[in-house]
Amino acid sequence: MRKLNHLAVALVAATAATASMQAAAANKICVFDILGAQGDVSGMMKDYALAASKLGATLDLKSYTDERTAAEDFKAGQCDGVMLTGMRGRQFNSFTGSLDSIGAIPSYQVMEKALATLANPALAAKMVQGKYEVAGVAPAGAAYLFVKDRSINHVDKLAGKKIAIFDYDKAQAKMVQKVGAQPVSSDITNFAAKFNNNAVDIVASPALAYKPLELYKGLGKAGAVVRFPIAQLTFQMVINKDKFPAGFGQKSRVYWDGQYDRAKALISKAEKDIPASVWMDLPAKDKDGYVVMLRDARISLTKDGIYDPVMMKLLKKTRCSVDSGDAECSQNLE
Repeated sequence: MRKLNHLAVALVAATAATASMQAAAANKICVFDILGAQGDVSGMMKDYALAASKLGATLDLKSYTDERTAAEDFKAGQCDGVMLTGMRGRQFNSFTGSLDSIGAIPSYQVMEKALATLANPALAAKMVQGKYEVAGVAPAGAAYLFVKDRSINHVDKLAGKKIAIFDYDKAQAKMVQKVGAQPVSSDITNFAAKFNNNAVDIVASPALAYKPLELYKGLGKAGAVVRFPIAQLTFQMVINKDKFPAGFGQKSRVYWDGQYDRAKALISKAEKDIPASVWMDLPAKDKDGYVVMLRDARISLTKDGIYDPVMMKLLKKTRCSVDSGDAECSQNLE
């Protein structure tokens, strides 16, 4: 009987040790999703965790509704990886963090080609900066201007208007000041509330936030969503490469490239969910001027070290592969 008791104790100890080893081997991932564990990003991450197990890593997901906290926990080593927006992720990788640069990706066709390029092993070295590695990028949708009043239909009418900006994206502050508007410090957790409560006149946001953050309240009856993408936003998976098996990052990037259509379907649905009457199209005669204005600002921000020059060249090449007849393709500005 005593031998059986010893055997039982040994089996329990062995099982506990195995469970402990498995727990220790799991990589904790901080996941930012404005809607928490029930949001679309969290849903995609749950499927990613299943795929990662076949790529050599066991993931333990932790949801955050505060992106800043998720990023800080990752930097502090409390997580081995983090899923967050590209703008916030710029601190970990300036190359992929420049995907969200203003006006650089004018269409979803250009976006799809750009993200496919990033999954190419030839760019693997650019995905690593220090101990951080970008292990995947997914589209979050075009950023549109949500305006309180349809009379704000020209850049000249932005003067004096209050525009919500994110402190950690220096490009936003510079751009807002350039058009003579008043930047109002905000965060991804409160920009919608400021718009809805009339603390700001304008916010830039993807359609994905329209329903969840109730931006229609801020629009009211007089507001509109300007159908002119000022940037393409992304979600980026960043890992501490030393915590993962060799080669995991590249395999992960290929996985996320394969998720483009799924993410784009969510974006398309969100854009269709915005009533047709809410959208406002800019006069065709003005659009070329805005494209040039955004390009000039982007060039200036690149010279200031905010955007990565190699990414800017890559995105120009991608734009010209889609529309070779564009005037910029014969110019050497970026």
